[in-house]
Amino acid sequence: MIYLDASYIVKCYLNEAGSRKVLALVQERPGRSCALHGRVELFSAVHRRVREKHLSARDASAVWKRFESDELSGLWHWLALTENVVRRACDVFEKLPADVFLRSSDALHLACAAENRFAQVYSNDHILLEAAPHFGLDGVNVC
Repeated sequence: MIYLDASYIVKCYLNEAGSRKVLALVQERPGRSCALHGRVELFSAVHRRVREKHLSARDASAVWKRFESDELSGLWHWLALTENVVRRACDVFEKLPADVFLRSSDALHLACAAENRFAQVYSNDHILLEAAPHFGLDGVNVC
């Protein structure tokens, strides 16, 4: 089982730089996990492509339907954002050096991965990857 943030899940559905490498990674691993808010991030990322006119509304609808079909077939395993996950994220922020930039949604991804005993998180988000060690995780980018 591997942990992917939403940036990698998006690469499974939209043709972006690194999509082929991410698809190869996902296809060679038996399980794929992400914090539940990653689902919203995927929908948001697809919507942003529509807003920026890089994707038609029709194509976005097809992406969302394909994603939901994959989801129903068990391709994606969603991890709960529990009180322990939120507390872990808050605890890290309390100790985080002032020069480390970390967004709250990325902190939730990292805390969720750590709480669920993952050793690595896969992402192409450099902010998340740089903060991963503060959660006891290795950040990996295959792109």
